[in-house]
Amino acid sequence: MNHSDYISALAKSAKDAQGTLGMSDHSARQAALRAAASQIRAQEAAILEANRKDISAGTDRGLTAAFIDRLTLDGARIAAMADGLDAIADLPDPLGATLASWTVPSGLAISRQSTALGVIGIIYESRPNVTVDAAGLCIKSGNAAILRGGSDSAHTSAILGDAMRHGLQEAGLPADAVQLVGTTDREAVGAMLTAVGEIDVIVPRGGKSLVARVQNEARVPVFAHLEGICHSYVAEGADRETATKILLNAKMRRTGICGATETLLLDRAIAADFLPVMAQALIEAGCALRGCPEACRLVSDMTAATEEDWATEYLDAILSVKIVADADDAIAHIKQYSSGHTEAVITSDAALIARFCNEIDSAIVMANASTQFADGGEFGMGAEIGIATGKLHARGPVGAAQLTSFKYVVQGDGHTRP
Repeated sequence: MNHSDYISALAKSAKDAQGTLGMSDHSARQAALRAAASQIRAQEAAILEANRKDISAGTDRGLTAAFIDRLTLDGARIAAMADGLDAIADLPDPLGATLASWTVPSGLAISRQSTALGVIGIIYESRPNVTVDAAGLCIKSGNAAILRGGSDSAHTSAILGDAMRHGLQEAGLPADAVQLVGTTDREAVGAMLTAVGEIDVIVPRGGKSLVARVQNEARVPVFAHLEGICHSYVAEGADRETATKILLNAKMRRTGICGATETLLLDRAIAADFLPVMAQALIEAGCALRGCPEACRLVSDMTAATEEDWATEYLDAILSVKIVADADDAIAHIKQYSSGHTEAVITSDAALIARFCNEIDSAIVMANASTQFADGGEFGMGAEIGIATGKLHARGPVGAAQLTSFKYVVQGDGHTRP
């Protein structure tokens, strides 16, 4: 197979389909999303069977428990995907919106209006739900999607991709607005990354090695999504019971997602009282702790953290713990080690909350909430393609509105420029 020719053919079909999709009525795109949601619900048994094949193959290859968790679907997760499509359908139309308008002294009326980006290539690993989330958001925003999932979720992604194409056909829209790359060969990824003029933007969703490859090789614009080295800072003024509850959720609800807290920072003033209680709750929940020397002195069942731990996204039931002198120390640590994803502060001190939210420049900053809320669905977006950690175009959860650009429309009345 000539992978460049193959991707070019997919991109041409996608571009043709996008021309129709991008000009379609919002009601047609809504109908496509709802039809896809119904198809996913109707195909639950077949989806679970396909997923079992992927899980079995992954287990045989020795994939980690965290990886298997990201791969696994059950009835609740399938229902959540379908519900997410309905939620996306219910959102306002992101296309053709007037973002701003004004009249200049010459009398020209100028407006800025939202438009689709075009053809979006999504490269992702393990998570089959990305097939649905990405395709759904692209349909909503009038973009064509070329989806390249990992080999680990090939069976599941294929049946989910068929459901999305079914929804488009049911609504009278071109099915090729959603296409799955039909090969797991890594050369196809390279062909997507260099498809200048054919694919308008690449969205990587996966581990550090995948994102690094995309950023190193891409000639097509990229929405950056680096790893989630997320911090929870428990500051003086926090309630111990509330802080422990939030931290348990932030770390252990699902350890394999990018919004899971990887480092706990704890004020020295409350460490002796707070840390033993927090540590016991985490250990009982199955979490291994790696701490700074001061933390290790307070909790005997904790191994010493290395410099590498502070810069590691575990995606597992492991938490690094550091005692900090004060907010200055905590903020300095976050600025040094954060990947720019999500940070949280837990305290009743309103002034500290304001300072933390102002000084921390990650894509998402939280106060008194679990970092696991870092999710487009939880933000009211229906779903997300990923959390963009860069600063250009999209930042934070990438939903339908973030998959649009804009154009300027200028209205004159016989105007000529002097």
